[in-house]
Amino acid sequence: MSRLIRSLPRQESEWSARPPSCPTLAWKHGDFSLTGYGQAWRFDPGLGEGRFWRARDAWEKWLSGMEMDDRVGQVGSGPVGFGSFTFDSESGGSVVATPSVLVGRQGSRSWITTVGDVAPAMFESCHHRAKAPDRPRYLGATRPDWEWMESVARAVRMIESGCLRKVVLARDVEVWSKSPFDVRLLLDRLHGAYPACFTFLVNGLVGASPELLLRQRGREVQSLALAGTAPRHSDPDRDEQLALDLLASQKNRLEHALTVGSVEDALRQVCSRLSHNHRPTIAELANLRHLATSFLGVLARPMSCFEVLERLHPTAAVGGVPQGAALEAIRELEGIDRTGYAGPVGWFDQAGGGEWAIALRCARLNRTGARLFAGAGIVNGSLPEEELAETRLKLRTMTDALDLR
Repeated sequence: MSRLIRSLPRQESEWSARPPSCPTLAWKHGDFSLTGYGQAWRFDPGLGEGRFWRARDAWEKWLSGMEMDDRVGQVGSGPVGFGSFTFDSESGGSVVATPSVLVGRQGSRSWITTVGDVAPAMFESCHHRAKAPDRPRYLGATRPDWEWMESVARAVRMIESGCLRKVVLARDVEVWSKSPFDVRLLLDRLHGAYPACFTFLVNGLVGASPELLLRQRGREVQSLALAGTAPRHSDPDRDEQLALDLLASQKNRLEHALTVGSVEDALRQVCSRLSHNHRPTIAELANLRHLATSFLGVLARPMSCFEVLERLHPTAAVGGVPQGAALEAIRELEGIDRTGYAGPVGWFDQAGGGEWAIALRCARLNRTGARLFAGAGIVNGSLPEEELAETRLKLRTMTDALDLR
C-alpha cells in the first residue's frame, strides 16, 4: 500500500463522484464535519495509567512513516485520527483509528483525504441498505429502576457521612431491532436535532454530546463544564421559570461548582494563562438546560492533546469529588460497565491538536442491538426519584433518534 496521505478539494478528488455510504467514524458540530470510511490504521492503547501517552506515541510513530500531500490547509485536513477512551482506565475497549477515506466540510468548503491506495470495492457492500430499516424495540435496563434508585440513596448517605461531596451514577437500557441500524440516518437525525452538540461515531459508540472536554489549536485550549440540569417546558412562561429556578438552585449550583473546580485544577497544571466566566450561564438544548462555565487557556509549553486529556479525564461532571473516592463508589454502586460512555471521544491531527467531547447522550451499537446510557450527578440533597427522571430525559436524545415509541 502507498504510504501517502493526500487531502484534496472535493471537486479534485476521485471520490467526489461516488463517496462511500457507510461511515465508520464521524464528528459533526455546527457546519463542521469529518466523516470517515474504512480503516487505514487502528491502535488499542490498553489499560491503566499511560493509555493516553501510548495513543500519542503510536500515532506519532505511524505518521513518521507517511508522506503528506495536503492541498487544502484547513482544520481537519491532512492526517486525522479519531479516538474513544473508556471511562474507567481498567475497562477495555479504548481505540484510536484513522479512516481510509475521510470527507471533511467547513461551511461551503469540502475536501477528501485518502490514506494510501483505496479500492472502491471495499465499500460496495455499503450500498445495499434496506430502504426502511426496522424500528427498534425497548428491551429493558440492566438494573431495575428501584435498584438504581437505592444506589442513589446509598450515595447520598455516603455524602452525608463525609466520604464524598459528589458522585455521578449512570444507568443503561437496551434496545433491539430485526435489521442492522442505519448509522448514516442515525448521525443525520442526531446532528439535525442537536446541531450545537458534538455528534460522534467511534468504534460503535454514537451520540450527540453537549459537553466539550477539550478543543486545542496550537497552544490555545478551550473546555466547557456542564453540571446542573433542568427540563424544558412547552409553555414559554413555565420554561423561563424553570431556567430561573435552575440558576437559583443551591443543589445545582453546588454540583456545578464542583465540576468547575475539577476542570480548573486540571487545566492549571498545563496552562500559563487560564480564564473562565465566574457566574454560570445556561446551555440550552431541545429538551434540557444545563449550567455552563467556559474555559479559555494557553498551554505553558507545546504538547499533544493526549497529554492534556491525561490530566482532564475524568472531570467531576462524570466522576465526582474527591476523584479517587468517587471512582471507587461508582464501581461499587453502578453495577454496569460504562465502556466508552462518559469517556473522551473526538478527533486529533498531525500537529497534536483536536477536539474532544465527553461521550454523553450516546449508545453502544452492536448490529441489531444497542445499549443507551445516561447519568446524574448526586450531591447532598439529591432525591432518587428526581435523579431517575433526569436520566430518562437524557435518554430521550437517543430514543428519539432511534425512533423508539
